[in-house]
Amino acid sequence: MTETKSNKPKLLTLKQSAALIDGLTPYRVRQLCTEGKIKYHLFGKKVMISEKEILNHFGENA
Repeated sequence: MTETKSNKPKLLTLKQSAALIDGLTPYRVRQLCTEGKIKYHLFGKKVMISEKEILNHFGENA
């Protein structure tokens, strides 16, 4: 049986997003979202950010 890779974007919490970049805090990630510099999604009160979006913003390869 072969596995197929999903094309769905991986969504991360503020804490998970901050962990991707050294020195980045969840507070700063939230600021970037509210400033409109990073696209995000709200699920109730939970902020979720695409892994690709956070990596692209900081110039990392996604």
